[in-house]
Amino acid sequence: MSDALQNLADAIAAGTAMTKEQMGEAMRGLFGSRFHSNSIKPLDRSPAIRNAYGESGESEHVAFAGFIHPESASSGPYGGTSLVWFPCDNGSLIDFGIGTRGLSPDEGILTRPGHRRRVESLRRFLVSLGVKAWARQDPATIGVPVPSIITDALPAWKSVFQRYSNELYCLAEVPKNNPLLARKVVQAFLDLYAYERGWEPLKAAKGEFDEYISSLHASWLVSPSQDQIASLLKSRKFVILEGPPGTGKSRMAANILAESFKNRGVITQFHPSTTYEDFVAGLSPDIANEALRFTSRAGHLMEAAKLAISGESLLFIDEINRADLGRVLGEAIYLFEPGKDGESRCVRLPHRIDGAETFSLPANLYVLATMNTADRSVARMDLAIRRRFAFVTLMPDRTVVEKLSTPKGLTLFDQLCSVFLEFAQDDALVLMPGHSYFIADNDETLNSRLRHELIPLIDEYLKEGYLGPASASLYAVRLQLADAAGLSS
Repeated sequence: MSDALQNLADAIAAGTAMTKEQMGEAMRGLFGSRFHSNSIKPLDRSPAIRNAYGESGESEHVAFAGFIHPESASSGPYGGTSLVWFPCDNGSLIDFGIGTRGLSPDEGILTRPGHRRRVESLRRFLVSLGVKAWARQDPATIGVPVPSIITDALPAWKSVFQRYSNELYCLAEVPKNNPLLARKVVQAFLDLYAYERGWEPLKAAKGEFDEYISSLHASWLVSPSQDQIASLLKSRKFVILEGPPGTGKSRMAANILAESFKNRGVITQFHPSTTYEDFVAGLSPDIANEALRFTSRAGHLMEAAKLAISGESLLFIDEINRADLGRVLGEAIYLFEPGKDGESRCVRLPHRIDGAETFSLPANLYVLATMNTADRSVARMDLAIRRRFAFVTLMPDRTVVEKLSTPKGLTLFDQLCSVFLEFAQDDALVLMPGHSYFIADNDETLNSRLRHELIPLIDEYLKEGYLGPASASLYAVRLQLADAAGLSS
């Protein structure tokens, strides 16, 4: 069987050298070869296939071909999302666009967070291949032209941008003389479009199709390794691990303390009652001779600094955003300046500590903190504090679930992640429960974790309305989790 995808990629890459008839044959060849023949009906005259090659004799015509919504008219303007390519002498420009009639009838696709995330993943994938690619931040935005920094880099399609710049939301160049790369570019767009349209891949192509779509989803759940975080910490000095609950932030920090610092350090956990006196320095009551007096004492920061004088040490702050950081740090925020400039800074202490009136951070002190992004009861971190730390996001890790859970646990994990990736807005994506909720040696242990840990968390999300319009989809998965755990719901 011939490779229908490669045939189409070759036809698109040929640019203006391809005739209208040849292009039509390559497009129709996908159905019954890569996708089920019923994906587009009727195949020979379906309005879902637009082929306007070979019509460039018209003064304002821009040659193009592609796929549009199957309910569109057979000619003229159309609406909704489309996959279209524009030929030139050196190849073609392939893109996702919105018809000049607007979002309808594809509002459901174009406004869905999952589509936006897959489009951005597609762009990152193409850039990793060395392909010129661009994607709009919001696919549903219309009336805003493609930025000049993009159009200036693609002068061969000046006429395309002059006419359709407001409608394009993702585009890439299809090279003329690199068949393998052209195939990858065309597949990236075609399979994503087919996924959104619900085209069914045939058995011969299903493995490639499923692997590609899975990779688009997985790119949003990539976390750096422990070695990468440790390396960043050594170069940046002050780092915060942030992410949803259950993603192993505290475990990661503890491992770095043990392995990279040989357990040389100080561990503390912030909470709403944590004060400057606890963290930096203050007075504490001391009873001597039945009389109450106050003595000065060093806080956790000063204890860690003292330890660092004799070698590299780590201050591990768990749940750093649970405290009022402005009050806890006080003037000590001045010391948190990465690089040599921070090493020369000092502040005056409110009380003498071990005879010292001033305090500075030694070069060998590093700070690693964790922050739960799902905790909506705390205020956002002050920008003056935020700029002094490097931030690393830890997301749910499917590989951990594969290794440390049961097949049932992996299936439920995938279902839950799918809901968040598809429907949750960006500010709600950080609520996605982590892999630790699914770690279990057997289904009995898994069921217990679902009943007593994960489902109560999801119920809290639903009660507070954290996911907004995505709550209905989350509730559907909540019912699946409850059924799997043997609850009546």
